[in-house]
Amino acid sequence: MGEKVLCQNKKARHDFLIQETYEAGIVLQGTEVKSLRLGKGNLKDGYVRIEDEEAFLHNTHISPYPYGHQFNHDPERVRKLLLHKREIRRLLGKTQQRGYTLVPLKIYLKNGIIKIEIGLGKGKTLYDKREDLKKRSADREIEKVMKGVKG
Repeated sequence: MGEKVLCQNKKARHDFLIQETYEAGIVLQGTEVKSLRLGKGNLKDGYVRIEDEEAFLHNTHISPYPYGHQFNHDPERVRKLLLHKREIRRLLGKTQQRGYTLVPLKIYLKNGIIKIEIGLGKGKTLYDKREDLKKRSADREIEKVMKGVKG
C-alpha cells in the first residue's frame, strides 16, 4: 500500500540537527484516528519524553473529530508511544547527554496503521540556521544557472 503523511513538523528540521530517526506506534482513541485521517494534527511544539521506561508524546494537538460529539478526545492529551525496550533504553541514554532531545517529525499511515517518526536531534544555534539558509540559496542560484545553460 505505501505511506500517506497525515501531519508533519516542518519546523523540526529547521530548529534541530536530526541525527537518527525512529518509527514508533502511537496509542490513539477512535476519534483521534478519524481526526488524523482528516489531516487535523499539529506537531509544531511537540516533544517526546521518556518516563519509567515508556515513551510519551507531549504538547501535540489533534483537533476533536467534528462528528464525535460526546465520544471526542482531549486534543492536548499525552499519548503513549510504542517502542521496543532496547530502543527506549538507547534513547534514554542519548537524551541524558547534553543538548539532545526527541522531536516528532511526522505522523503517517503505513499499511493502514498510524505510525509516528521521531528524531533524535541536537538544537541548532542561530549561526547554524544562517549557514543552512546561505547553502540553500547558493544551491538555488546554481540550479537557476544550470537551467539557463540547458535552455
